[in-house]
Amino acid sequence: MSLPFRIHTSFAALLILPCISAIAADSPNHPVLTGQSAFTDALHESPGTRRHVTVGDLPAPAPAQSVDNGPTVVARPANAWPIAPKGFKVDMYATGLDNPRLLRVAPNGDLFLAESETGKIKVFRGVGADGKPQQTSVFATGLHQPFGIAFYPAGPNPQWIYIGDTDAIVRFPYKNGDLKATAGPTQLAELPGGGRLRGGGHWTRDVIFSKDGTKLFASVGSHSNVDDSDTHPEEFHRADVLEFTPEGKFIKVYAWGIRNCVGEAINPITGELWCSTNERDGLGNNLVPDYVTHVQEGGFYGWPWYYMGGHQDPRHVGKHPELQSRVITPDILLNPHFASLEMFFYSGLQFPAEFKGDGFACEHGSWNRAQRSGYECIRLPMHNGQATGEYEDFLTGFVLPDGSVWGRPVGVAQAADGSLFVSDDGSHTIWHVSYVGK
Repeated sequence: MSLPFRIHTSFAALLILPCISAIAADSPNHPVLTGQSAFTDALHESPGTRRHVTVGDLPAPAPAQSVDNGPTVVARPANAWPIAPKGFKVDMYATGLDNPRLLRVAPNGDLFLAESETGKIKVFRGVGADGKPQQTSVFATGLHQPFGIAFYPAGPNPQWIYIGDTDAIVRFPYKNGDLKATAGPTQLAELPGGGRLRGGGHWTRDVIFSKDGTKLFASVGSHSNVDDSDTHPEEFHRADVLEFTPEGKFIKVYAWGIRNCVGEAINPITGELWCSTNERDGLGNNLVPDYVTHVQEGGFYGWPWYYMGGHQDPRHVGKHPELQSRVITPDILLNPHFASLEMFFYSGLQFPAEFKGDGFACEHGSWNRAQRSGYECIRLPMHNGQATGEYEDFLTGFVLPDGSVWGRPVGVAQAADGSLFVSDDGSHTIWHVSYVGK
């Protein structure tokens, strides 16, 4: 369903208010939008609005609708600011960063950031009276598009920090409070993307440990949009989640047919691995939904031959009919071309109690839809660790009324006090979201 662009009232009001810190706009309690009303564009995203996209809502493939509508990224206007639900405050924590991407918080509360383009890992410590970091340091340099960050073993005293480079899993010695690496990286495993045949394509590599610490999961996106992985050797061990030991020994393909699992998380209630996933392009405005889902061991998610529970991709008609009944439908279908990136599960005490156990994910926004969509952070409602299938707009306002974009959320992480940090590689900023009460 195509929706006309118009100025969202909360955003229009925000443009009037000069501010360097903003109390979020008030949003009424919207009903859950379903059916064709669940498809949206960025200027109709509003904190508190819930959507529920189902397989039954999906249109037939319409390749003729496919467009190149990449964002025009502009400098943040002086009065533009992220919009969060009522009772939340958004502050600018750090800015002037180099391609800020994934965020992870160390056991001692330090915030680690992957500056992927320049090959750096940075550390931010504390929040001063001015809302800025009390200390900032470069932990490591010279990495190859670093993205994933994981501390091992779990608990208050990790010994290592693992980094998902685009071509390898590496680790550094680490103890609480280290602001700089005390030794160089040790490569534990090669990842697809570094070999002569396998370079290019999706480059992010997240890394995360299972709840019991015995498994290391690395997500590797596809080289292509829909190349048949039977005949394209560059797709070997791509569009997969790979399982390793903590020492870097390859065990198996844990799950496959996941086009680009950018962000990984462990659900603390169920212990399940979850993925925040970018699906394929070229099938129309409302195909194929990006998604967030728990990942079944040995599970097949369809790429490149099928999508969303066995729908045939028309570019691969007749291929692998034996797999059609095995395609798993993801838990939470998002709007297509959202470009869903980092995710995590909230375990803090600062936010209202109903947030406990819910997920959060950042939607970077993509190019293959006539309506600008994504460019927000979303909340993923859970019930006893299980997804409801809905998602809720949480942090919006990154798109201007003319459709240009000033912010593109990437990373999201929970601070020690239960507030959130969100990285934004459009404005080169980390935002700090805290709850101040209604």
